[in-house]
Amino acid sequence: MNPQAKLDFTASLLLGTTITISSNHWILAWTGLEINTLAILPLISKSHHPRAIEAATKYFLVQAAASALLLFSSMTNAWYTGQWDITQLTHPTSCLILTSAIAIKLGLVPFHFWFPEVLQGSPLTTGLLLSTAMKFPPITLLFMTSQSLNSTLLTTMAVLSTALGGWMGLNQTQTRKILAFSSISHLGWMAIIITYSPKLALLNFYLYTLMTAAVFLTMNSMKVLKLSTLMTSWTKSPALSATLLLTLLSLAGLPPLTGFLPKWLIIQELTKQEMPLVATAISLLSLLSLFFYLRLAYCSTITLPPHTTNHMKRWHTHKPVSTQIAILTTLSIMLLPISPIILTIM
Repeated sequence: MNPQAKLDFTASLLLGTTITISSNHWILAWTGLEINTLAILPLISKSHHPRAIEAATKYFLVQAAASALLLFSSMTNAWYTGQWDITQLTHPTSCLILTSAIAIKLGLVPFHFWFPEVLQGSPLTTGLLLSTAMKFPPITLLFMTSQSLNSTLLTTMAVLSTALGGWMGLNQTQTRKILAFSSISHLGWMAIIITYSPKLALLNFYLYTLMTAAVFLTMNSMKVLKLSTLMTSWTKSPALSATLLLTLLSLAGLPPLTGFLPKWLIIQELTKQEMPLVATAISLLSLLSLFFYLRLAYCSTITLPPHTTNHMKRWHTHKPVSTQIAILTTLSIMLLPISPIILTIM
């Protein structure tokens, strides 16, 4: 892709996100979401492969439907209450439609079917944007309307997302699809707590973004798209494979890594809200995700490829690890000890 075009689309993404997260009026928020959708489409389809075109088409149709629902929700609220302010969403029907619209935009169960397919058809760098930056504006809208939302509906969707995100990722061999189901599972943890502690949901999103960015950039650096390729990565870049192991375990939420912090705080908050059964259920369901993270970690570091495989041996290039990957991986592994400072900032 032409560098100038890429710069234009990236600037549009930043503009759309900024408009949505800084607006108080529903029409402005909707405009920002539309700019985001139109800016990411060329980045999804830039390879001109039929799979990429299909992914871009699916993404456009799904996001257009979600945006229409969001607009319908805000118009219904304005019709009944005379309010266009985002924080003044009080009509029950509007709240229900908005929850559905945001769930479609984020890829929460039962509106999750488009996300793995779109991620599979996109390059890894675009996949990173779809999994992190593109989810920030909808999460912000949930944050601003969290007092009005139906917590029972969100809890049900969250538990289903964690269950299906873990269950459907079990038998995947494509790394992008595994990361898509990982994203769906993590969204469940954010959705379950958004009505009780919105700041905690945002903290979860920020830490998830850190860890996912580290995994995506590492895989992009090693050119890994399938588990079979991941199995041969140790011989090419042992240091990256070793840090990928730790980042994956952090994404799974194992102590003493960074990923344990949001899960620990969310379980604590759910217990305070007298929801021990939900906390137990979501904790047990996250074990499904742990299985496929361990599978990825096993493939990347523990499994050495047999010497008789018919794959072309790559030369050792010894290219230096980028500073971005180094910083993100360090943050993805070592933030738990400073959790009191993080909680003070919140």
